[in-house]
Formats: sequence, structure tokens, C-alpha cells
Amino acid sequence: MRRARFVSAVALLSGAALVLSACGGGGGTGGDSDVAAMAVAKGQHDGNYTAPEVSDAGAISVSTDKPFTAYNNQTTDANSSYNNFALVQVQIGAFTLNGNNKVLLNKDVMDSVEETSTDPQTVTYKIKKGVTWSDGEPWDCDDFYLTWLAQSGKAKKPDGGTAFLAAGTSGYDLIESVECPDPQTVVTKYSSPYPDWKGLFNNGSITPAHILEQQTGIADITQLKPDGDPAELARAGEFWNTGWRGFKKDVMPASGPYMITDWQQNVSVTLERNPKWAGAKAGPSRITLKAIPDSVAQAQALENNENQVMSAAQPDINAADRLRGLSAQGVTYGAAPGLAFEHLDLNFARPLLAQEAVRKAFFQCVNREEIANKLIGSVEPDIKPLNSLLFFPQDDGYQDVYSDKTKGGAEAAKKTLQEAGWQQGSDGVFVKDGQRLRLSISHTDIPRRKQTVELIQGQCKDAGIEVEDNTDANFLSGRVDKGDYDIALFAWSGGPFKADKKPIYISGGSQNWQKLSSPKADEALEKAVTQTSQEAAIPYYQEADKALAETYGSLPLFQMPSMWAFRDLDRVYFQSYYGTLWNANEWQKKTS
Repeated sequence: MRRARFVSAVALLSGAALVLSACGGGGGTGGDSDVAAMAVAKGQHDGNYTAPEVSDAGAISVSTDKPFTAYNNQTTDANSSYNNFALVQVQIGAFTLNGNNKVLLNKDVMDSVEETSTDPQTVTYKIKKGVTWSDGEPWDCDDFYLTWLAQSGKAKKPDGGTAFLAAGTSGYDLIESVECPDPQTVVTKYSSPYPDWKGLFNNGSITPAHILEQQTGIADITQLKPDGDPAELARAGEFWNTGWRGFKKDVMPASGPYMITDWQQNVSVTLERNPKWAGAKAGPSRITLKAIPDSVAQAQALENNENQVMSAAQPDINAADRLRGLSAQGVTYGAAPGLAFEHLDLNFARPLLAQEAVRKAFFQCVNREEIANKLIGSVEPDIKPLNSLLFFPQDDGYQDVYSDKTKGGAEAAKKTLQEAGWQQGSDGVFVKDGQRLRLSISHTDIPRRKQTVELIQGQCKDAGIEVEDNTDANFLSGRVDKGDYDIALFAWSGGPFKADKKPIYISGGSQNWQKLSSPKADEALEKAVTQTSQEAAIPYYQEADKALAETYGSLPLFQMPSMWAFRDLDRVYFQSYYGTLWNANEWQKKTS
């Protein structure tokens, strides 16, 4: 999945970005465990989090769908949920989320975070003294400053291009300045109100400023201003963009409970306890996160005790059925609505899809009910098509803005094309100006996605639209961000904040790879992210949601349920933004 750097407080939150109503919720179980209760962190208290004292849980092996690929998950070409799943325990932040997406202040590293002024909006962070990276260097204001400098989108190279290729800028772009009156104090001042400020400077987003300084020769990153020397900004940006690729232990320290000690490309990443961690010693002494694309194979590995935890961000009905049958072996199974959604993005830069009639006909021929029921029904029995790009059904403000865009099926699609001058050929495929209506759907090598395309091929064949399957294991790491597709099939994953979706759908946004453009949506999104409260922002998000639907540009399929299972441990829960490792430092061996 691609990770939207969402940032809006939904529910309070909903997503590293979403939320005005708590998302999370129930789960199926195998055994006697109450899976839903496991969404609450052991160390949370009164809106805060402090890592609890736990005993050594030994070495734990965890599987997920795709591999960890990058230490800096904030760049456009690296940004992925699967990096986030590991980095949540490696790169600490001011706030974290529990399994129900409740925002918690991380008291292991922060004394306080307060909105100290509303005019201008000012947020002041107080870092605990003595917090360090695993190499002994301080974790302090310099690191926060680099996070803002790199993700604000303000820094330019000599040629005028953006120095730091950040996956998203929402929120950081509204911070006018970051000041460091002392190493433990960070003062952020906003140019306009930003209600989702708690979604910034969080787990997985703060990279080590001292490493960048060492590697670039920049003496003090805090003296490098966004409007400063373009050549120096370009040098800093070049390292930030590319210097943390691959695995180089000496330039990839940890600030959280775990540090990366080994990385096998496309296979696994190994985390071991960080001896310099500011909080209580973590549970497992070592965690190996393995990539197993096939969910059924993940279930089999758990059954054979090759792994102790399975965390499938890509739900699969066959794996779910298998896992439910393992309760007698001590396996606990869980499923819950997540903060990710499967969708189809139509590329406006492709000549055929630049035509609204073609996009509309494609929307009409895709039967989302059939796709959701056949491919997800056993995992989430109440699954229904998702009818919003900006809201989930459990969010305040959710409205159905897609059902009327997708009704009618093949006959409606054919009528739409005929009215636009397309004619059906002898083989049933529509033709216009010598061009066959042939579209390809690109996606990663996940079995469920291939099945999705197979269903769409049959549905749209009846509408005279030829659909090709373009499976590419590297689609999300080398093509999607370059707009190299007709139609992209993937999932956006976010936190409980809605503002993180702005870069995806605003014209020219850093994650708007499909070149979608809607002036109405642009205006509404700009207004939404500068409201003084989440409640005030909802009407603008609703307006943007409706305008986006009217472009026939991105078709939501369904809200992705998280699916996980575990054995020999006391409690594991799939946090929809950070995966199962969100509280891995708390894991303990099951005592009975």
C-alpha cells in the first residue's frame, strides 16, 4: 500500500490522518481472547503514553505482505505503509496512535506539547533531557527542524526546483517558522490555522539531522533557512532524498525502542533493542519482519510456528478461513476496519482517459459490490463499496457521492460511449477515430488484486471496454509515483487526519500522480485545512469529496479490513496506520 501522509485529526482522529470519529473497532477472534480490547496500549494513560516495564519476550518473527525498503519513508519514491510498519519502533515522534487511532502524547520523549498561542497559531514542544539516537547523539530540536525544512516544500534548488522530494507537505507547508531557543524546545509558528497539528512530527517522520550534517558538511541545519542558499539546500536535499536508501547501519540510527540491525532486500528487516532508548526496555529482544506476498502462505507459516505473528494489510478470504480454523492450536485471529482503502486511479495524462466519457463508462461498468463481496466478504462479512475518497463510513461527515456515478452497469456504459461518438466493433470492443477502447490496470503481485482485475475484465467486456492486466511487483516502488499507468489499482493508507489527503487530490499535489484536477475541490481543500477545528472543516471536505467524484477520476472500491493472527504472545492488534508493531515493545509471552 502507498501511505498517504494524512494529517488531520480525525477521531479525535482518524488517520495519520483522518478523523472525527474514532475508527478502529471490533475484531473476529480465535480462542478466548478479546481482540478488540487489545487495541488499547498497556502504557497509555490519560491521553499519554509511557512504555511499560516488561520482561524479555525473546526473538519474535512477524510476517507482512510486502518488504521494508527505506529508512527515510518521507520521500516520494519510498513512501510506503510497509516501511511505516517497521519504522514505528525505530523513529520515535511526539505523538503516537493506539489501536483505535487515539492520539497519545509520547511521554517517554516529550515533557509537553502545547498550543501556546492562537494568533498566530503556535505550538511549543518540550523534549525530555537526555533523549538520544542509538549512536549517542541528542534527539532534539535540530531533528524537528530538519523534518519541517524537508517536508514544507519551501526549499528550492538553484534551478528553482524543489530541493527535498517529500511525499507530502500538508501541515508542514503552513508552518511559517521553526525556532530552537534551546535543544529541548521546538517552537512552531503557523501562517494560518491548522487543526491537525498533532499529526506532525510523529513516529516514522523524524530523521537524524546530525547524520545529514555529517554527510553533507553542513555545520548546523537550523541555520539553513528555506529561502537560504539554493546550492546548500540542494546539497541537503540530495542526501535527504537518496542518502538513506538501501541499508547503511552507521547512517541509520534509531530514536525508538528498536534499531535496524539487518536488512535482506525484498526478504526481511531485523530490529533489535536500542540500548540508548529513553523509555523502558522493550519486550522482544529481536523482531524479524518478513515479506510474504501470499496471505495463505503467511497463514501456513504461522500454523507451522515459523512465525509468531501474521499481519496482512492485504486481506484474503482463503487465509481468513484457514486462520479461523487454528484456534485449537492457540492461534488468535482478528479483523477490523482499517484506515486504508482500495481504489482505482484513472490517469488523466493518457489520451483515452482524458476523455470524460471514457472515464464515466469505466465507472459504470465496474461492479464494486461483486468485487467487495467475492474478495473480502469472508474477512469482513458486512463489507460494502466505499462511496467517498475523503471519509470512511464511521467518520462524521461521510456521504455517499459515488453510487450515482457507478450505477447502470454495462448497458449504461455503452450508452455513455455511444453518445460520445464511440462505435462498437465486430468483436464487441468500442472504437473511435481508429482507436480501440483498450485500458490496462497496473498493480502489484498481490493475488487479490489480480482477481480484482479478472472480475473487472469480465464486467467491462460486456460494456465493450477491453481491459488488460498489468501485474508488476515493483509497481508501487518505481512506477506509480511517475504516473506510469493507465489505471492504477492500489490502496492509500493514512492516519486519523484528513489533511494528509490534500497532496493526493489537489491540482499539482505531490502525490497527485494521476494529474486529476478540479478547481472546486482545490478551493474546498484549501479552506478545509485552514479551519480552526475539525468540525468546521467537515463541510469543506464534503464539498471537495463531491467535486472529486464529479471528475470520474478516482473510484473507491472498499475500505480495507486489517487481518492478523498470532500465537504464544499475550496481545497483538493491527493498528491500521502502523501495523502490528505499533506496540511491539509491549509484547509478552503468553503465560497460559
